[in-house]
Amino acid sequence: MAKITIVEDDAVLAETLADNLSQEGHKVTTVADGERAYQKIIDAPPDLIVLDVMLPRLDGLTLCRMIRREPTTSHIPIIMLTARSSEVDKIVGLESGADDYVVKPFGLGELLARIRAVMRRAPNRPATQDEMVSGAVRLDLTGRHAYLNDEELKLSHKEYDLLAELMRNEGVVLSRDLLLSKVWGYDYFGDRRTVDVHIRWLRKKIEDDPSNPTRIVTVRGIGYRFEG
Repeated sequence: MAKITIVEDDAVLAETLADNLSQEGHKVTTVADGERAYQKIIDAPPDLIVLDVMLPRLDGLTLCRMIRREPTTSHIPIIMLTARSSEVDKIVGLESGADDYVVKPFGLGELLARIRAVMRRAPNRPATQDEMVSGAVRLDLTGRHAYLNDEELKLSHKEYDLLAELMRNEGVVLSRDLLLSKVWGYDYFGDRRTVDVHIRWLRKKIEDDPSNPTRIVTVRGIGYRFEG
């Protein structure tokens, strides 16, 4: 049984999803607006979130990014629901931190199957709210220390922040521009290739074979994805 939060302002759709998920044994909570959803998710983190893009008070893309920024909720799988079907919209949704993207209208059976699939491949949860763990890599979020196979890594400030952002969005492709804005700040006007340089430095420290990376994977034409 999993705790699932459905954030959807269409009452009929939310109730239908909740009924079907409850019949499968899950404990389901429904919320109709983004601001109230954020507070509920922070107060009592669920195991999975089904999130509509178009919401009152706080849209789903913004809410997704806020959830991914919090150490206690960054690991939670998110399935995004939207009426937008273009490739650009899907990329924006995934870059915001969603694990999957379902276009309305959709079949109920398809969504339930996607929920099961996302939960099976959900990123490793942090052992506590003070650390983030994925495979052999562990981050101490309080002391800002990083470890590989329990051996401490010597990372610069930006290398640590970059690794944390990648791990926080494990399995999600993050563009160079998004990484620049999240790690270097929205007011950064330097060369976007600085991301590639820091990725190269980071790979030398966490990859078994930096020339054939398996933890930080390049997605050609878009950016990078952390695989743990």
